[in-house]
Amino acid sequence: MALNRSIVMGRFVADPEKKTTGNGTPVCTFTLAVDRDFKTKDGERETDWIDCVVWRQTAEFVSKY
Repeated sequence: MALNRSIVMGRFVADPEKKTTGNGTPVCTFTLAVDRDFKTKDGERETDWIDCVVWRQTAEFVSKY
């Protein structure tokens, strides 16, 4: 089984929302605002909004810190 891994640095848009599935598995959702490294023709930086979902120990960590 192959897993994809990404490292994204940004700002939380709001507090992460932690829930628990029916069988007790923690899941946490949040949105990151990530500024692009380059500017547009107008000299402004654009921001990408990235929706994230993390599970199990990572969900516990994100919701705690």
